[in-house]
Amino acid sequence: MHDIDSIYEWLVAGAPGARTAKEVVARICPELAAAGIPIVRIEAFVRTLHPQIVGRSFIWRPGAEVEVRENSWSYLNSPAFMQSPAAKVFSTGKPVRRNLMAAESLAEFPQLQELAREGMTDFFAGPLTFLSGQTQAITFATRADGGFTAAHLAAIERVLIPLSRVGEILALHRTAANLLSTYVGRGAGERILAGQIMRGDTQSIRAVIWFSDIRGFSSMSERLPPTEIIGVLNEIFDCQVPAIESHGGEVLKFMGDGLLAIFPFSEGETAPGRLCDQALLAARDAFAQLAVLNAARQTRGLKPVTFGLALHVGELAYGNIGGSGRLDFTCIGKAVNLASRLEGLTSKLGRSVVLSEDFAAATNSAVTPLGNFELKGLDGMIAVFAPLVELA
Repeated sequence: MHDIDSIYEWLVAGAPGARTAKEVVARICPELAAAGIPIVRIEAFVRTLHPQIVGRSFIWRPGAEVEVRENSWSYLNSPAFMQSPAAKVFSTGKPVRRNLMAAESLAEFPQLQELAREGMTDFFAGPLTFLSGQTQAITFATRADGGFTAAHLAAIERVLIPLSRVGEILALHRTAANLLSTYVGRGAGERILAGQIMRGDTQSIRAVIWFSDIRGFSSMSERLPPTEIIGVLNEIFDCQVPAIESHGGEVLKFMGDGLLAIFPFSEGETAPGRLCDQALLAARDAFAQLAVLNAARQTRGLKPVTFGLALHVGELAYGNIGGSGRLDFTCIGKAVNLASRLEGLTSKLGRSVVLSEDFAAATNSAVTPLGNFELKGLDGMIAVFAPLVELA
C-alpha cells in the first residue's frame, strides 16, 4: 500500500487477508510508517465481553511482532488505567494529544513518563467509535523532532473511521466466540459459529468422559443459604475446570452440582490410552487443588468439601438437542449414561475416582478392580475399577 489512500481503501474493503485484530494491526502499522508517518509505537485498546478479561491491547513497534496483552476487569478500576489517555478517550470520545517534552503532560498522565524516557516526543490518542456507541482507543507515539505535523495527524484521523468498522466486526466475532466458549464450551462454540445450529445436527465422536458430582450436596443445600451454596459450587468447579482444560479436556455442562466434560479423540486417533492418561492427570490436579481449598476452608472454620468422579471412554452423540426455539449443545448416549451411573458408586465404595472397564483397560496407569455391580438402567453386571493409588 505505502500511501494513506491505499490504506484507507484496504480498510473500507474490510481489510482483506487479515482475519484477526492482531493481523490488522500487524498489517496497517508498517504501512502507516511507510506512508511517511514517523510512528515508533502504536497501541490499540479494544474492550470485550468475557468473565475474566475486560479487553485486549495490541502493541506494535517497528521490526517486532505485535504484542497482545489481556487486561482483567480489575485493571479497569486501577489507577494505572484511570489516569491513562485511553481512559480519557473512552469517557469523552475525543482525541487526546500531549507533548511528551512538557512536564505538565507527564504529570497529567503518568503512563506517558515511560514513553518520554524512551525518547518519544509526541503522543496522540484517537477514538475508535463503534456503531454500537462504544468507544475504543488507539494511540500513536513518535520520536520525531517537533512531534507529529498537522498532515501526520490528518492522515491518522482519516483512517480511524474505516479502522473502527473493521475493528467492530472483529470485536463482535471475538465477543461471540468468548460468550459461546464460556457458556457452551470451546469446541461447541466453534461448531456453532461454523454454522452447526440446526436441531438434530449431531455427530458421533469418541471421547473420554468425565462425570463428577459434589458429595453431600443435598444436605448442604438444606443447611446453607443460596449465596453460600453458589460460592461452594464455584470453588469446587474452580478445582476441576482449569485441570480439565490444561490437559486437553472440554467442559460441556454444569448440571446443578454435577460437571460433564470430554477429552475428544483427535482426528486420526484410534487408541484411547493417551486421553485416558490425560484425564487421570487432570483428576490428580483437580484433587490436589481441592486439598488446597479444604485447607483454606479449615482456617475459616468450614467443613471440607469433596466430589466423586467417574471416567469412561466410549462413543457418544455430540450436537444440538432441544425444542424448536431453545437448543442445547451437549452429548448423549449409552457411554454418558454409564459414566453418570458409575459416579454414583464413588460414595458407596469410598473412592474418589472410579473407572469403567474400558477405561481401565486403556490407561497406562495402574488400576485395581473393585468388583462387579448392577447399575440402574443398564443391563448385566458392570465391572468397576479405580486408580491403584487414591487421588484424594
